[in-house]
Amino acid sequence: MKILYAIQGTGNGHISRALEIVPLLKQKGETDILISSSQWDLELPFEVKYKLHGLGFIFGKNGGIDFTKTYLALDSSKLLNEIKSIPIEEYDLIISDFEPVSSWAAKLNNKVCIGLSNQAATLHPLAPRPKKSDTLGKAVLNHYAPVTHSYGFHFKSFDKTISTPIIRQEIRQAAISNKKHITVYLPSYDDKRIIDKLKHFANIEFQVFSKHIRKEYKKSNFNVLPLTSAAFIDSLASCQGVITNAGFGTTSEALFLGKKLMVIPMKNQYEQHCNAAVLKSMGVTVIKNLKKKHFPEIQDWLKHGRSIEVEYKDNTEEIIDKIIKNHVNEMLPVSTKRKAMNFFEKIMTMSLADN
Repeated sequence: MKILYAIQGTGNGHISRALEIVPLLKQKGETDILISSSQWDLELPFEVKYKLHGLGFIFGKNGGIDFTKTYLALDSSKLLNEIKSIPIEEYDLIISDFEPVSSWAAKLNNKVCIGLSNQAATLHPLAPRPKKSDTLGKAVLNHYAPVTHSYGFHFKSFDKTISTPIIRQEIRQAAISNKKHITVYLPSYDDKRIIDKLKHFANIEFQVFSKHIRKEYKKSNFNVLPLTSAAFIDSLASCQGVITNAGFGTTSEALFLGKKLMVIPMKNQYEQHCNAAVLKSMGVTVIKNLKKKHFPEIQDWLKHGRSIEVEYKDNTEEIIDKIIKNHVNEMLPVSTKRKAMNFFEKIMTMSLADN
């Protein structure tokens, strides 16, 4: 059996999940890895056959996506060529962790593609949603990386198609302690902006992990570190609390480790606002941004915040076995390919017109 496992490279959550999934897939069959975009920081202990530009997002420094840089990085022609370049017909099983090149290649070539991601669970009808609707955000989640069948992950299971998070072994085996510091990981904020806002809480030690520096430095009660896996896991396992965006990876790991958690969903990122809605329903503190009006909420969380009890069992192999059993060599109706081609040609025409 030949397997293609495709990973979205925007952020570390998809990569940390892959660290657990890839070794299991390699036990099941000949496995090739595809990664598109390059916004991750973790080391990869496996060979990547396809490293692609894809269709990713670039983090900004003020709480959201940098849409200017993201737009300038968009290359519709290159994306289409990458989609055509994948020998998708060679694979018996295609699994996409919200990765668009593999998903569209499968759809245009009449191949089944299995979605295995947090995004696959985000729009589940039983999942809590943010109060503010986002038509564009929903459209992106539905069409960015289209799949035939979805197996999703969320902070809690809503039905049999949704599993609790995959937690990497380094986190499961970490020695948990409480050295009283707060671990801060807000990749869409510049570290100087974080310090400027959180300096008002002078009696707290903050360990800030930044995507924007290469060398560690200290400033008053802040220790600012470049993002490396070992240092981050050590900080996470020994902190008293975590302040982070509402992505899926760090939040899941903080919950698993029994750390109190505060999340700030990225601006204009509907998926994160959906995640935040679920976390809030579980009792996690959610704030909109780091502006002064939210300082009382931050202070209250620092003094009185409590961890949320969760049970995240290691069921990764069970999920992989279920996918293999249900979907190896499954085929789509021929009509699906024509519909996919029509839709893809439409969105590519619109994108090229914008450029």
